[in-house]
Amino acid sequence: MRNFWSPAVLGFAIAIVNNSLIPDVWAFQPPPAVAVVDRPTKAQGADIAGQLTRKTQNPETTNQPAVSSFPSLFWELNKLSKISYSQLLEVLARGANSDNTPRENAAQPEDIARFEKIVQYAKQQNLPDRPIGEIVQAIADNFLGKPYAENLLDKSGEEKLIVTLNKFDCVLFVETVLAISRGVAIKDSNYQNFVNRLEQQRYVNGKMNGYCSRLHYFSEWINDNQKRKIVENITAQLGGVPMNKTLNFMSQHRSSYPQMAKDEATYQCIVSQEADLAKTAVNYIPTNRIKSIYSQLKPGDIVAVATDVKGLDVTHTGFVYRNADGNLGLIHASPAGAVTVAYDLQRYISRVESAIGIVVARAIDPR
Repeated sequence: MRNFWSPAVLGFAIAIVNNSLIPDVWAFQPPPAVAVVDRPTKAQGADIAGQLTRKTQNPETTNQPAVSSFPSLFWELNKLSKISYSQLLEVLARGANSDNTPRENAAQPEDIARFEKIVQYAKQQNLPDRPIGEIVQAIADNFLGKPYAENLLDKSGEEKLIVTLNKFDCVLFVETVLAISRGVAIKDSNYQNFVNRLEQQRYVNGKMNGYCSRLHYFSEWINDNQKRKIVENITAQLGGVPMNKTLNFMSQHRSSYPQMAKDEATYQCIVSQEADLAKTAVNYIPTNRIKSIYSQLKPGDIVAVATDVKGLDVTHTGFVYRNADGNLGLIHASPAGAVTVAYDLQRYISRVESAIGIVVARAIDPR
């Protein structure tokens, strides 16, 4: 059947694909910042822990294998010989975004290469046969030593679906590892499906529709993902106590957010979201009680650092990490500089200024 495709038809099809059909993902060149979401931004939500941590623990590093280059999925018209029939069908099968949401170009080949490498690792280690929490920890291990970068989702004035596998802030690290792990659990090694899962986790009702659709407060992130059975908030089950505070940091610091500083509609949308959050109780485990729940925590549980900063729920996030000796720590994109493991969870939280405890969510097995 391949013989029926003439170069002219191929050229026409590819031109259409390049112009309108490829689902785009924001791609960064290595020097500029890459993608991630720091809920809220700058001196606000997750990851202001970098400014609040009094002491940092020595990062544990692992040897990171070199990432090989990955063949580009985008072709020039004068290089038709590089296009296989199966590749063309795969690209043509991808429809344009149904909601016409602005997106950018394809992901960096380096990111795709790293994704493929992690998928192969997962297969070799038989990760799909393991509990979802253990998958999460194993996937997180693959990013040890990757650099920390802040405010990555807010580099552009227009909301874009940003993806990166080479640098993170704390929330992007959690989102990325969780999205890959969910795919591993169901033996889905498709890169575009991984990107789709990221979008589902990052935005209200799983769909990107501008800045206000992003789940800025981590409590909101947990609530929305719980509705869609991606995670479960287990803080109350662990003996959590009410936070008893109004979450309005973003609206109270409007000038700190370029996206809504001069946009009244966006500002009012955020105010409305904050009002909705007020209807839901936010619980946390006080710092001095964290060690008492170690036996109930599992590797891969999502941990958010609850704070007493006015108007905020959490300042940082990561995953419960079971060390080789069985002690529970935290693997996270540390504001100190890289993805690392803090050996003891309670000790780490106690060293974060303004921290009052933790919020805990557990990934729901998609199988």
